[in-house]
Amino acid sequence: MSGRTVNSAILLLILGNAMALVSDVFIKLLDPGTPVFQFVFLRCVITLLLLLPLWRQIDRGHFFEGLGIHTVRAHIHLVGIVCMVLALGALPLATANAIFYAAPVLVMVFSVLFFRGRLDGRSLFAVVSGFLGIVVILRPVAVNWMALSALAVAATLAVNALLVPKLPSGQSMVHKLFLNYLLVLPASGALMLYEGADWDPDLLFSAVGSALFILGYNMTILLAYRQVEASQVASAEYTGLIWAVLFGWIGFGETPDLWFAAGSAMIVVPLLLIGLRQRRVGRARGSLAGESG
Repeated sequence: MSGRTVNSAILLLILGNAMALVSDVFIKLLDPGTPVFQFVFLRCVITLLLLLPLWRQIDRGHFFEGLGIHTVRAHIHLVGIVCMVLALGALPLATANAIFYAAPVLVMVFSVLFFRGRLDGRSLFAVVSGFLGIVVILRPVAVNWMALSALAVAATLAVNALLVPKLPSGQSMVHKLFLNYLLVLPASGALMLYEGADWDPDLLFSAVGSALFILGYNMTILLAYRQVEASQVASAEYTGLIWAVLFGWIGFGETPDLWFAAGSAMIVVPLLLIGLRQRRVGRARGSLAGESG
């Protein structure tokens, strides 16, 4: 699976999303009352250690280039990790992940609100359908702080996605990831100290597992999108919702109801249709370019 063909890139994305769900499982298995900030700090430190063998891919001569935007993204990411731990601890695995998949919808909303973007008819439909899908999944009686935490995760993912183009273009993925976790250590360490919980050595296993598999997810994403257009394969990322249902059913005895199925479809299907349209447009342009050549 080199990621050089569409089929291999799709397989990488399917595998990568399965790895991301395994990372979520490690979080969900945490005991109630687990010191959240201690776990988050440990996961950040362990991720840095896992990235050290890839040190040669970091441009040490321009190590802190783009420091301001890296710092902003790192701390948004920290908020996202904390909210993810809270959401996964309280919500069914599939429900939490369905809300996480609202991130592309929020990307469209935030691009209009803060970056003067415009929505065509399909994108507007995806936004409206996505928000209604979240309401259907949660239902007013089920909305609580943990459900809002899941929505906050989607918001942090969306904001960080919109900030990616502002990062220095010459930096490798490893460089960006390393800086992200390095810059967040002071804040996550301070939060751990503020939490004041006793040291829990059992957290080490969960933190290592979560960090290892989420790093694996990031690497598969890098390989999948490096040589294949995103519009051709991005829809494969929604297989993560299938993994969430499967893992939740096998590992935690969670059975999604019709509300979940309907709400998930309202979030994912319009986004899939947009992706398929972009794929057809890309193919058409490629054909025209080939004919003109």
